[in-house]
Amino acid sequence: MNLEQIKQASLITAIKTPYNQKGDIDLAKYDWLVEQQIAAKVDGIIVGGTTGEGQLMSWEEHLMLIAHSVNKYGKELIIVGNTGSNNTREAIKATENGFATGMHAALQINPYYGRTSDAGLKQHFERVLDIGPAFIYNVPGRTGQDLGPDIIEPLAGHKNLIGIKECAGNERIGHYEAQGIACWSGNDDECFTGRHQYKSHGVISVTSNLVPGLMRTLMDDANADALNSSLKPLMNWLFSQPNPIPLNTVMAMTDAVAPNFRLPYVAMSQAEREQGLALMQQLAKSDYLGDKLELLADDDFNYCA
Repeated sequence: MNLEQIKQASLITAIKTPYNQKGDIDLAKYDWLVEQQIAAKVDGIIVGGTTGEGQLMSWEEHLMLIAHSVNKYGKELIIVGNTGSNNTREAIKATENGFATGMHAALQINPYYGRTSDAGLKQHFERVLDIGPAFIYNVPGRTGQDLGPDIIEPLAGHKNLIGIKECAGNERIGHYEAQGIACWSGNDDECFTGRHQYKSHGVISVTSNLVPGLMRTLMDDANADALNSSLKPLMNWLFSQPNPIPLNTVMAMTDAVAPNFRLPYVAMSQAEREQGLALMQQLAKSDYLGDKLELLADDDFNYCA
């Protein structure tokens, strides 16, 4: 799969990783979740991203899940492995291993916590881009460092840069797209406007875990203003606590996944769940994943270290 084929993807889901009662990855349930994305005509998945809790996995788990996804779904979906890291050596090794298993592209974040200079960022990205096709992920709210045009534009000519997952807003997206730098919105609540007014290539979405068909409509239909407005309260709720806490909570409430969390993530409070329940009740049952919709009690949730 070449870069131009990957750039055709307008809806990529940052897929959730489900767990069993022991806190191990539940591959059977993972497969079911991915198959619901395929049924909704999602173009690709990010494996082990923030939403998929790659930050809570060992590299063995992380690379196993990428390999499993490629083996089962690589002919139906674009498989993007989140192989970025806080240090360049680790990112290189993980990215090489991810491509060895057959992933189509990598997701690369800037080094977080320790951070580095602009010159260091450029060296970091050049090294990981040399390995294979990649999206660069700009999420200042998590990394504490904005990858602005002074960093991104010099990298735009690299043969393996697919584009940017951009969380700094639609004005930034519009600026890049006008220069031919492909962008995908990292903010679900902005993605409809980003796609149809600022000409983004699409969205890398959290919300599509829960309502993939509705997110497909937002990307495909420039006249879906009413749907976009109706979904914004739910999107805002899904980011009212650090992602993926709300998503994990509501997918347990719909019985799409078992209510098992890996610490340090814990379910939202009862009051927050009540807010989420009220928002979900405004949707048709056929619009969301899962066979139920219930509040759940605090002791229904299981926490694993």
